[in-house]
Amino acid sequence: MKTHLSKTLPVIFITFLIIMITNCSAPENKTLADIPGIIPLPAAIQVLSGQFILTPETDIVYPADNEEIKKIAEYLNQLVFKSAGFQLSLSDSDHPQQKSIQLLTGEFPDIGKEGYHLKSSRKGVQISANEPNGLFYGVITLWQLFPTGSVTGNSITIPAVQITDMPRFPWRGAHLDVGRHFFDTDFIKEYIDIIALHKMNVFHWHLTDDQGWRIEIKKYPLLTETGAWRDETVIGHPWRNRDKGPVKYDGIRHGGFYTQNEIKEIIEYAADRYISVVPEIEMPGHAQAAIASYPELGCTGEKVKVGTIWGISPYIYNVDDNTFKFLEDVLSEVIDLFPSEYIHIGGDEALKDQWKASKKIQKQIRDLGLKDEHELQSYFVKRIEKYINSKGRKLIGWDEILEGGLAPNAAVMSWRGIQGGIEAARQGHDVVMTPYTHCYLDYYQSENTDQEPLAIGGYLPLDTVYNYEPVPSQFSVEEAKHILGAQGNVWTEFIADTEYLEYMLLPRMTAIAELTWTPKELKNLDDFKKRLESQVERYKLMDWNYRPLE
Repeated sequence: MKTHLSKTLPVIFITFLIIMITNCSAPENKTLADIPGIIPLPAAIQVLSGQFILTPETDIVYPADNEEIKKIAEYLNQLVFKSAGFQLSLSDSDHPQQKSIQLLTGEFPDIGKEGYHLKSSRKGVQISANEPNGLFYGVITLWQLFPTGSVTGNSITIPAVQITDMPRFPWRGAHLDVGRHFFDTDFIKEYIDIIALHKMNVFHWHLTDDQGWRIEIKKYPLLTETGAWRDETVIGHPWRNRDKGPVKYDGIRHGGFYTQNEIKEIIEYAADRYISVVPEIEMPGHAQAAIASYPELGCTGEKVKVGTIWGISPYIYNVDDNTFKFLEDVLSEVIDLFPSEYIHIGGDEALKDQWKASKKIQKQIRDLGLKDEHELQSYFVKRIEKYINSKGRKLIGWDEILEGGLAPNAAVMSWRGIQGGIEAARQGHDVVMTPYTHCYLDYYQSENTDQEPLAIGGYLPLDTVYNYEPVPSQFSVEEAKHILGAQGNVWTEFIADTEYLEYMLLPRMTAIAELTWTPKELKNLDDFKKRLESQVERYKLMDWNYRPLE
């Protein structure tokens, strides 16, 4: 299902774009057509006269005795090799030769922790930043200055530019559900590479669900011996085709899980690309795979199988001390593995019918002085948050955790529109915006669904994604500070292979990258689409699948 872009879009002149295009040494006139196809668009860029010719004799120079920045230099060398087929020399000299690429750190109060300055001229390239992650993002921008398409000969021509850049939001996220369909470690690394080359910094890893438990927990081996495998998978959309006969299944066993060693390897791989991996362990709903492994965790005591059909399962954790002990044990191993500031506990779509039907749980609600099942879920989340906080971490959950009262220190991921995010921010809680209306990348990319691969439903074109604004217009300055950023989500009920996943991801994830990085006043859809022509050539270079632009 490899696809390629063939259309050429016209150059659109952007009258309000704060980009200075100057002529420093020659009478030639620069135009907006001279702006390189950098995505996300930098905060400020000057296009200068001249160019730098990068050859195999060019050095990449990094500060002496700085192993972290040396890794960034090596990463740049990988990109050079991918683009041109040759590599550069690395040097830790504090006295670089002419015509080198210098990576420098210093004190630059104008660009923050993740920002960078980049200047290229006929004499060489200098990238400077306050922190190594800023250098990393500068390296990605430098790569985007390389000519797109195949490079012939032993040189790369880089335009002379001066760039000052920094991200708009601290949370620039990409989510992947591996519970519904499992993807191996090689692809997880590729997914991390994709989001890294978009200057995104959070990988939200959805590791457990009704249809599969994907993380090794040493204290509870049945979670992967039983919970990681389902007997078969439903075919199509049975809930939409009830008049077409009985539900059909593929009869194929599906599953897999990540060992703790594999998870450590992936976390290290992501950290080298300045990406925080945020694990999600679903509770109290989406728990069927766990209950299939340990039936005593459920409310009915019945032995169930790992889920084989999509939708919302009725199986929910019970609310006794043994269940909390189980969840704390699981979270303890998770926290030991993942260094992320946040631990995601889900909290969404928890059907409460089994709680309502359980005499034991109804008595518990009364004994706790709670009003209803929503307040019981709030009690559940608050108790889990207390444990997570005791480990020095913060809890984040989907916006349903607002129901019945929000846990004291929790952050909210707003997916059912923006109202949950508004409510949480106004209560003083931090928020990641990811409304399904703009950020669910498992939705169709065309209204002609017969011409698209099977998807869960909905219609989310590139333009709609790009035009999303994460900060609600009615927010005050103080309320806006609680918006950490935004995130693109990929749910995989109908995404079973990597090429299809990339087709759904790109170019819409590129739009998420720009709306979370670029200053709001610089965003322009027509200009973005023009720059996408270069970005698509990079997709091809990296052998990433994508959906063609229209």
